[in-house]
Amino acid sequence: MTRHTLSWMALFAALALPGVASAHHAMEKDGMWVDHAGMTLYTFDKDAGGKSMCNGDCATNWPPLLVKAEDEAAKDKWTVIERDDGKKQWAYDGKPLYTFIKDKKAGDKTGDGVKDVWHIAKP
Repeated sequence: MTRHTLSWMALFAALALPGVASAHHAMEKDGMWVDHAGMTLYTFDKDAGGKSMCNGDCATNWPPLLVKAEDEAAKDKWTVIERDDGKKQWAYDGKPLYTFIKDKKAGDKTGDGVKDVWHIAKP
């Protein structure tokens, strides 16, 4: 088996154990970050200084990758930011992460390049 296959097997085995919280709020797939459901994650050029500038209608169309109670503490380049509404959002390398409402299934990338300010998040 390849190292990649073993990594996926280990992840699924860990998720299958009762009482074990997932340490993964996102994972790398095909050179990009995806959420736990395999949905593409994006960054927004207007975000700066570890702050999300996507609120209100923007956040309806670009749902933030929110921190869940069972998520483990951030490691490496992962950080948690506080949004204007008080919710906690994951950021990678200082960039808050979002999904896109028009992506309907895992692997969709329809948000890449929207208005030249939305981009696929990459490790």
